[in-house]
Amino acid sequence: LRPPTVIGQFHTLFFGSIRMFFLGVLGFAVYGNEALHFSCDPDKREVNLFCYNQFRPITPQVFWALQLVIVLVPGAFFHLYAACKSIKQEDILQKSSYTGFYIFSVFLRIVLEVVAFWLQIQLFGFKVNAIYTCDVGALEKKFNITRCMVPEHFEKTIFLIAMYTFTVITVILCVAEIFEISCRRLGFLKPQ
Repeated sequence: LRPPTVIGQFHTLFFGSIRMFFLGVLGFAVYGNEALHFSCDPDKREVNLFCYNQFRPITPQVFWALQLVIVLVPGAFFHLYAACKSIKQEDILQKSSYTGFYIFSVFLRIVLEVVAFWLQIQLFGFKVNAIYTCDVGALEKKFNITRCMVPEHFEKTIFLIAMYTFTVITVILCVAEIFEISCRRLGFLKPQ
């Protein structure tokens, strides 16, 4: 069962293919070895690990993979429901209850994307700086603040912006899909 609208089908293609490919291939290339090349002054394993964990409470690849899975859940529930009820694609936009449930699943995707966008801002910001200042006071060292070098900070900044852009595009597609469904139900657009 594919999405009942053209925008929904494009969203599935965009979301399923391009975004996952971008994250899987390029995300690994940009972030895959970050912890190994993260170095602090003094360059000791325990300081590097402590500061890296402070710098990255969750790795971006894990965050974005979780985001993709969580955002897919509402659509998966709808499609599971449709499969169990043997709902045909053309019935989704014809019966009000099916349409309402489908719109709810799209709206839930929007909410989840917005929450993920906000969390991404809180965790990663919009720019990765070349130097990270780390508070190592908890290690009971003579020094409390140390400076750490962040590898490929410029590439990471570009990747962050790309992931924000994907989230915005996904939200726009979801809003457009709700608009398309509303226009079809109100008779402004002909059925597919």
